[in-house]
Amino acid sequence: MVDAGEDTGGLYPWYTRRSVPSQIVLIGPADSLPGLQERLDPTAEIQTFTESEALEALDHIIRAKPALVAMQDEFADSSRGQALINRIKDDATLKDVEVRVMAKNAAQNRVAVKRGSHGGATTAVAEDEPKPALDQKGTRRAPRIRIKDGVEVTVDGNPASLFDLSTVGAQVVSPTVLKPNQKVRVIMGDGKAAVKCAGAIAWAAFEMPKGMPTRYRAGIDWGITAEASNVDAFSKKNKKDEH
Repeated sequence: MVDAGEDTGGLYPWYTRRSVPSQIVLIGPADSLPGLQERLDPTAEIQTFTESEALEALDHIIRAKPALVAMQDEFADSSRGQALINRIKDDATLKDVEVRVMAKNAAQNRVAVKRGSHGGATTAVAEDEPKPALDQKGTRRAPRIRIKDGVEVTVDGNPASLFDLSTVGAQVVSPTVLKPNQKVRVIMGDGKAAVKCAGAIAWAAFEMPKGMPTRYRAGIDWGITAEASNVDAFSKKNKKDEH
């Protein structure tokens, strides 16, 4: 155990002038876990999960409430990693759980954390501030209308909730996997009045909302569509009442 204020000589770079937690959850690619684990406190109880076991890791974190959740940086930057970080950050019962990100190579720049505003939890950010992430929603080429709750559409035949809509794109929330660059066909409405559009997934994010099933939030780019007038009419008909 490394005591608070003890000089670790760089052996445990995370634990500078603070006590080492007794329980750690470590998440990352299977081939990187042994090397990452060697850089953690050898006296701590460490539970490891591969990057494909994010849901199992979350379940363990909720039940065990470890002092520290460590993530390999590539996993932390992934959609599942970001979803897991946000899920921990937004859960008041996990306010004492610290999230840390480890570089795959110990010689690389270390990654620190900044304390977020939700329940005292932490959000992972790079110490030397990497270039900003791309804006998921992109540059607005047309007014985007927020859609009222409960409007369902189909994406390649699978049900999804419509979040917002414009003549050049849409944002949906789906229980079915959606991936960037995936070509999709979207149907809004029923019968002869249904609006049909083809597009491609511009961005997608995996989410783990508290008390709800996991889901995918995605932005769809219509490209050039002949349904522009019908899309505009559908969005206005189903516009969310902001008052």
